[in-house]
Amino acid sequence: MTWTLITGASEGLGREFARIAAKDGHQLILSARQEDKLQALATDLRANHGAEVVVIPADLAHATEAERLWDSASMGRTISVLVNNAGLGRNGAFADPAGWPREEATLAVNAVALTVLMKRAVVAMTAAGQGAVLNVASVAGFVSGPQMAVYHATKAYVLSLSEAVADELRGTRVRISVLCPGATQTEFFKADNAEKSSFLTRMPLPTARSVAEAGWRGMKSGRRIIVPGLNNKISAVLPRFLPRSWSVRVTGMLLRRR
Repeated sequence: MTWTLITGASEGLGREFARIAAKDGHQLILSARQEDKLQALATDLRANHGAEVVVIPADLAHATEAERLWDSASMGRTISVLVNNAGLGRNGAFADPAGWPREEATLAVNAVALTVLMKRAVVAMTAAGQGAVLNVASVAGFVSGPQMAVYHATKAYVLSLSEAVADELRGTRVRISVLCPGATQTEFFKADNAEKSSFLTRMPLPTARSVAEAGWRGMKSGRRIIVPGLNNKISAVLPRFLPRSWSVRVTGMLLRRR
């Protein structure tokens, strides 16, 4: 029996990935900080899809939690798919010292924990001869983002890491994909009032389900970079054709709070 491990599974994209994977017949290991939400989701997936579901709560902002999560998840199980979905962000000036705890947690979750889990998965999947990793980055990874500087930087890291490792694994049966959505209808941007940024008040947002479906399809088909939606594709490509200073300035204007 093979398993799919999904982080950040209690809500938003992670919850939708779990529903899609269960519908596809996968056995699931769900992780997030909020155990009550995970247990409710697990009950739903067992009842509606007959999936075997294991819940492992973890706070990936803490240094040892990613290693503990992988060890617990893989104990007696073969993990064939890892969805690195957990993520944090902060909207606010980098110079504000009050923002550091959230920025430090953003680095820990978005970059360090993601890398630890990806490393453990790739080592295990290479030994097994097959597997897939889907890292959730963002169109933010294609351009620097004043007001969300650390978040954009971590997503650029995820994008770069995913592309590099995917190339290293070329010719094997281990696939690395990176999903780069734009703003989506999830709880993510409510943290630190990020939902008050200018661009989020001026545009309709895609549903978490539609974004997760695009990411899951892309991973199954072996695509390295998955950018769902025409507007996001334009946002990903446009910075290549503009002076970097222009792209950064415009992005800062869009991310500034009302």
